[in-house]
Amino acid sequence: MAQKDEHIIEAIGRCRIVIRDGKVAEVGEAIIKDCPLAQRFAHPVPDITKESVKANIEHRIKAFGMCTPAREVLDNREFVGFGASEILSFGLFAGMVDAVVLASDGAGTVIATQPALVQGIGGRMSGLVATCPYPEVIARIEENGGVVLDRDHAAMDAPAGVALAVERGFRKIAVTVARPGDATAVRRIHPATFIFGVHGTGLDNAESAELVTSCDLVTSCASQAIRDAVIGRALLQAGTAIPIFAMTPAGKELIIEKIRRSSDPVLVKPTKLPSLAGQQPDPLV
Repeated sequence: MAQKDEHIIEAIGRCRIVIRDGKVAEVGEAIIKDCPLAQRFAHPVPDITKESVKANIEHRIKAFGMCTPAREVLDNREFVGFGASEILSFGLFAGMVDAVVLASDGAGTVIATQPALVQGIGGRMSGLVATCPYPEVIARIEENGGVVLDRDHAAMDAPAGVALAVERGFRKIAVTVARPGDATAVRRIHPATFIFGVHGTGLDNAESAELVTSCDLVTSCASQAIRDAVIGRALLQAGTAIPIFAMTPAGKELIIEKIRRSSDPVLVKPTKLPSLAGQQPDPLV
């Protein structure tokens, strides 16, 4: 749990970043040096250095109040075609999901039922490790139909969030998880949960194998182990540089439905997966 007015995130190459009182207090070393997604950020990170990472985080704080009481929580823009928040907010829009459990800075684990809330929280935030509660942020989330798991401490607990969603009467529940153990725990609590594995950079082979076998969708991030673990298992791949893999028919169905309703051109090609082309994160770890 974070201290008062402190947030810890792992972003842009799993670089550990500490934000205190609305300021970037610490920036650790990244474990990769180049990421094609980071190059397309609103404030791009062409080379992953402490200085460029700090500048990106400072831009997020200024642009939408990340890790401050002024945090904006609604957004309808798609930042990447097949990001976790984009896919799950579409699932809500399409009625394929009725609640999404995810982590928010300033609130901790949240149950969201509005697509704009999922995108507003998750579209510009990744790798949240610990946070602290802001009454102002919690109020905005609740005003837009969200439910906060722990209003006093902003605890981050995906399995507990799923359990609360079940208690509130939701059944078509989706959740983002960063730890394989959380995915396994969620399956025990509510086996039908739609699980999206995120933030897998740095997982070892065993952890990656557990994650991909427990999830419906999983993002590859900069993980070689995840790319290896999906061989012979993935049913569909979206994207090539940082692919999203559908591991179950439910995951495949959600991706295909999103494509069906989109006006964007798309290439469909039967092939062995993973199919990796173009620029990948460097190095894959």
